Amino acid sequence: MTKKTETKPNYSLYLRILWGVFLFSVLGIATLFVAINYGAFGKLPTFEDLENPEKNFASEIISADGITLGKYYRENRTPVKFRDLPDNLVKALVATEDERFYEHSGIDFYAIARAVGKLGQNGGGSTITQQLAKQLFHKRENASIFKKIKQKLKEWVIAIKLERQYTKNEIITMYLNKYDFLYNAIGIRSASRIYFNKEPKDLTLEESAILVGMAKNPSLYNPKRFPDNAKKRRDVVLGQLERNGAIDTKQKDSVASLPIKITFTPEGHSDGHATYFREYLRDYLKSWIKEHPKEDGTYYDIYRDGLKIYVTLDSRIQKHAEEAVTQHMSNLQRIFFKEQKRNRTAPFYDLTQSEIDKIMWRAMVPTQRYQTLKANGASKKEILKNFKIKRKMKVFDWKKGEKDTVLSPYDSIRYYKAHLRSGLLAVEPQTGHIKAWVGGINHKYFKYDHVKQGKRQAGSTFKPFVYASAINQFRISPCEKYPNTPYTIPKGKYDLLKDWTPRNSGDDYGGELTLKQALAKSINVITARMIDRVGPENVVNLAKKSGITSHIDPYPSIALGTVDVSLFDMVGAYAMFANKGFRVHQTMVMRIEDRNGSVLQRFIPSSEEVMSEEAAYAVLSLLKGVTMEGSGVRLRGKWGKYPENVATGYPYQFTNPIAGKTGTTQNQSDGWFMGVVPNLAVGVWTGGEERATHFAGITFGQGASMSLPTWALFMKRLYADETLNISQEDFERPDNFGIAIDCDSSKENEEEVFIPQEDGTGF
Repeated sequence: MTKKTETKPNYSLYLRILWGVFLFSVLGIATLFVAINYGAFGKLPTFEDLENPEKNFASEIISADGITLGKYYRENRTPVKFRDLPDNLVKALVATEDERFYEHSGIDFYAIARAVGKLGQNGGGSTITQQLAKQLFHKRENASIFKKIKQKLKEWVIAIKLERQYTKNEIITMYLNKYDFLYNAIGIRSASRIYFNKEPKDLTLEESAILVGMAKNPSLYNPKRFPDNAKKRRDVVLGQLERNGAIDTKQKDSVASLPIKITFTPEGHSDGHATYFREYLRDYLKSWIKEHPKEDGTYYDIYRDGLKIYVTLDSRIQKHAEEAVTQHMSNLQRIFFKEQKRNRTAPFYDLTQSEIDKIMWRAMVPTQRYQTLKANGASKKEILKNFKIKRKMKVFDWKKGEKDTVLSPYDSIRYYKAHLRSGLLAVEPQTGHIKAWVGGINHKYFKYDHVKQGKRQAGSTFKPFVYASAINQFRISPCEKYPNTPYTIPKGKYDLLKDWTPRNSGDDYGGELTLKQALAKSINVITARMIDRVGPENVVNLAKKSGITSHIDPYPSIALGTVDVSLFDMVGAYAMFANKGFRVHQTMVMRIEDRNGSVLQRFIPSSEEVMSEEAAYAVLSLLKGVTMEGSGVRLRGKWGKYPENVATGYPYQFTNPIAGKTGTTQNQSDGWFMGVVPNLAVGVWTGGEERATHFAGITFGQGASMSLPTWALFMKRLYADETLNISQEDFERPDNFGIAIDCDSSKENEEEVFIPQEDGTGF
């Protein structure tokens, strides 16, 4: 029997094979990475790309008191530096997304092996650097497995490059500045402001955990959409922090017991404060960038270049202004709707159906619905029929902000036409700085700006320029008396085609009145005497020098306010009186900086003398008379008896000197109030979009009811805000002042005040 010989395994062969496979794999992987680096799988970022990765940074509007009012962006992203990130946020991100972040060089092979072993159940093993690479340099591929693998390999190469180019802290900062948290919250600063209304450095441990939790899936773990999911994910983040020794068990359990709580503050273009101002500023900046190119000749992009625009608005004053407009206009609208129920042609007065149809067609034509129907060949009859089909829609509502309803597009247009509009502008006379700008009642639904865009008849608010011309030219005393009798400027004078004989309101004549009394009571016949004395041309010249930019024909009728003017111009002109006769051109921007803080331009307003200091002070004396014994007397609380349920804030009971003037136009289409204190000039206009939309009578339709209350509520808020320094002192009297202003004024008008209605709806 032959004995078999045992063959020993050739271990050296196996070893050589294993080493060969290993070296081949390493060489293959190295070759693959080199090939990827040279663009075999598509273009990779260059050194310059890594040095300056593409960034869409929002331009920021910063108020005079350092608050962000809004942004212009394609991506709502404002970068922060690492030093502005709270420690709890950084630790939460590393503990949850990349525990070995400070140990690897862009790729964590241990995490990859773990992900492969668990079939990706706990994530794909991507490091923070890889996630940043994906955000910065290539888009997500939703295609074949091959393309996904190719993307992952490119991601690895880019991650390694990023690690070589940037420090760990810079990578974390870039990641948090780039991440999209939804709701226009791109980057950690926007997310902090939108979800918690605070800066990143002020985030609590719980808030940081919520935001880091969103990094896994910002939609699924969104605290606004799915608070229960967000809480579960937040608690996972807290568990990771405990596991990594960043917090102890007591801290984890304490925070985990808290419910999800956010302060949702959206930053859309129609959200937040100063929305109308921001829109006007946007157009201004579009012109500015064309005149101020970069050094290389290209133009700044307000949506991508991260400019910082420091404006003159004060966020506190702006907030008070918006609240005052909302408070009064919501109440006034309620009264208007109540009156409209008795108006068959609501909201239009004194119009035929044919005239109403013209207004409605004019409103329909610019709409997308009309344009689409017209382009498809629909006839006028077919278009009107389509507009009258009822549909579900959301409409503006004072109580709810907006409400769901069923209306036809035609009726929705009419509904909006029935809403009164308002504008408020506040300017610091000495600097020309605009401090508050409220262009309307709600920017989302009413985009027309009644500060700058709108021009309406000024009514009696224009009369002070007639009196100012007389005082400036002839040093007439406000105490000088004139007969309150009809006055005629004959045909032919000032190119008049016929005699002009204005009437007083209510045909009230008789006796003599001082100029102060005449302005306080808006006596038309005495104003006519004044413009005849100084000449319409001189009044126009003074108005123009004061800042009125509207075209004004030099006819005597301008004395009664027939000229259309903007609120912007009127406030600037009234500010001139408070600034001792010097007009300082209004300005809204103090300086503009680039994203690195370099100043691109500082803005210094120009000024010019319009009238003498003495004349300006005398005009202020006239205007103070309006609030002491004229149409503005209700500022003093002289109401007589009023019911307990009168609207909040009335009566006002101001005791400080106020120079003011009300204005009401024909048919109560426009109500104005201009009010000035030494360091703030404020104007308010109120009316309908259409001049045919107005109150039926003077009780609610006059400026003292439509606009004065907004002014009063605004100033009450300013005076109650101790962080502001709004003057309650008198205007500074010029040295050696020689115009007599201390008249022995008649008190006969004190009892001629408006009493609130018995139903409590009056003013």
